[in-house]
Amino acid sequence: MGFAAYLAFLALAPALGRRAVWTTIVVLAGAFAAAPVLLSHDAFSYLDYARLGVVHGLDPYVHPPLAAPADPVFRHVTWTHTTSAYGPLFTLATYPLAWLPVGLGVASLKAIAALSVLGVAAIAARVAAWRGVEPLRAAAFVALNPLVLVHVVGGAHNDGLAMLLAMTGVAAVLAAREASGGVALVAAIGVKASAAVVAPFALLGSGRRGRLLLGAAGCAAAIALAAQLAFGLHWLDAFGLAGENQGRTSHLSIPTTVARLSGIDPGAVRVVALSLYGLAVTCLLAWTWRGHDWVRAAGWASLGLLLATSWLLPWYLIWALPLAAISRDRPLQLLTLGLTAFQLGARIPL
Repeated sequence: MGFAAYLAFLALAPALGRRAVWTTIVVLAGAFAAAPVLLSHDAFSYLDYARLGVVHGLDPYVHPPLAAPADPVFRHVTWTHTTSAYGPLFTLATYPLAWLPVGLGVASLKAIAALSVLGVAAIAARVAAWRGVEPLRAAAFVALNPLVLVHVVGGAHNDGLAMLLAMTGVAAVLAAREASGGVALVAAIGVKASAAVVAPFALLGSGRRGRLLLGAAGCAAAIALAAQLAFGLHWLDAFGLAGENQGRTSHLSIPTTVARLSGIDPGAVRVVALSLYGLAVTCLLAWTWRGHDWVRAAGWASLGLLLATSWLLPWYLIWALPLAAISRDRPLQLLTLGLTAFQLGARIPL
């Protein structure tokens, strides 16, 4: 029912008008932000890692939540044996929340998630207008997606913040502000490594690659210095840990589903999926190098990652949604909607 309403709203968005569309987006994002944390306990992990560093003096890239089991956040944490897999920029940004009461800290994370989604939708609408795409439909495509509302906002996941920075970078590059674009794209990676998929396409599509590289290098150096002072070299382990997730499987990832239905060994399916994805990205980069639409290519690369990964969680859909929304590529948008429908069965009551 919720997905059908979403599709209907996408079809009617231009006719409904700016006020109705944005009122709906703001009201629903606010409602899910005000609700208790939904379905996932990752928000408590974010807060626990911050408290490990600030309250307990422990490096969250070395020590898991289990290192401080008496902490009031610990009883809500699911991954008690796992060190942080998040970027150092996000970890440092959450440190001030460690001084807040647990409830207020979680509420702050939910507010950040909601504001991030609203920001992504606003950027998508603005860029869509530049690219000749219906802006209200682009905003609704992102912000009213059921997986975004329930999991990104309701679950307070940091994927919204990562994509806000990544889409800021996309908009900056398209506006010929390449240095700012480089800063934003690296900052997105500093929140979550998955945002890195956009950067090479932005670089190849940029009119002034030197400026983008200069901005990216400056931001990378600043983040690395701050991370080094706070965590030594241990923060680099987060990127390795994120890569290790490919050794895990989630029930409704595409490779896992193919293996389950076909009876083929899941490891073999995983290797084939990632190999095909690598080949696809190589072709997309070559296509971009020849002067084709880099935003469209980045959208396909982002969706391809979701299709190829064996560790697919519902909130990851926001990696592809804003790029698909502004892509001017109907098949990309339809396939993104199809993956949304498929993921509705993953711990979501719609």
